Amino acid sequence: MTEHPITPPPELVQQWLQKATGPDYEQRIATQAARWGSDQELEACCEWAAEQDRDFDLELRAARRPQAPSLAEEALAALNEIEDRYAGPSTQEILVRRALERLQELENNG
Repeated sequence: MTEHPITPPPELVQQWLQKATGPDYEQRIATQAARWGSDQELEACCEWAAEQDRDFDLELRAARRPQAPSLAEEALAALNEIEDRYAGPSTQEILVRRALERLQELENNG
């Protein structure tokens, strides 16, 4: 298996520092570093898998890096929390839910 350095390059760390703003900037940098390290490990595993003359490297990558929820999915989850907190949806919430579900359908089909 190919060796990968565990420390991110200084240029990359500098980019993270420039992009991290707000009161939780330390958490953002730590998250970026964890992602970077995890990506290095995943790439090493996929390289090894590809060398084994099997096609499971693509399956491994897909399983380890599932798609992030879409904006519509995140909004629907937030709407569910609001509805649970206030004992049922209002007319406006029903309309927003229908629009979000439609967006989700369009995202999935197109």
